Amino acid sequence: MPFDLQPNLKGELIRLRPLKPADWDDLFAVASDALIWEQHPESDRYKEDVFRIFFKDALESGGAFVVIDNDNQQIIGSTRFYGYDPEKSEIEIGWTFLARKYWGGRHNQEMKRLMLAHAFKFVENVVFYVGEKNIRSQRAMEKIGAIKIGMATRAYGNHPPTRNVKYLINKP
Repeated sequence: MPFDLQPNLKGELIRLRPLKPADWDDLFAVASDALIWEQHPESDRYKEDVFRIFFKDALESGGAFVVIDNDNQQIIGSTRFYGYDPEKSEIEIGWTFLARKYWGGRHNQEMKRLMLAHAFKFVENVVFYVGEKNIRSQRAMEKIGAIKIGMATRAYGNHPPTRNVKYLINKP
């Protein structure tokens, strides 16, 4: 069975559905908060021209989602599956951001739990890459049980490559 990179996933707090071009306004309204990106390697992603590249790449990836709050039906962020490698039985979860109102709570944990449960129907390993200076996201990874396994260099948008911490969660 092929990996479905954009299923509709629903939890108690949020639901994930495939990103659509019509989501631009609502998603950029969330992403335009500069504080979301202050520790990210692409710290200017709150700017419209920079976010347009991110949004275009997300649509083209075939694995991007919007995150919707079940209480108010508002888009509160985005995430994606990326880099499916059937040989390694591996997929990446990344490019995740949430509105600050949803930081540090159960929303990110539920999002990752939904995505991991789906991914583990197809792969044995899920990897995450977090900017070396993005301490907030590193803590979030550790909170969901991800294990730090090393460093990697990644490029984001039009920025030079930067060092990232690589995390792994194995299928239970």
